[in-house]
Amino acid sequence: MGCGTVYSAMPTARASLAFALLLIFLILYAGFAVTIGDYLPEHWAVDLVYYVVAGFAWVPVAVALLNWGYRQPAR
Repeated sequence: MGCGTVYSAMPTARASLAFALLLIFLILYAGFAVTIGDYLPEHWAVDLVYYVVAGFAWVPVAVALLNWGYRQPAR
């Protein structure tokens, strides 16, 4: 509530574009993460660490895209 960022109540073309880009990014990211995971050493601890990190690594990109998409342009 006092972060200074103003968000639009009505989705705009910019918000739709951000959502579409996020979907494309997530599909590509998931394929990339699984492909890299196939090349890791066969050990449960390596898999655990890799998939936990890879499972959260997409979040900052998603937050940035959605913040950009829903922020009102400066006037």
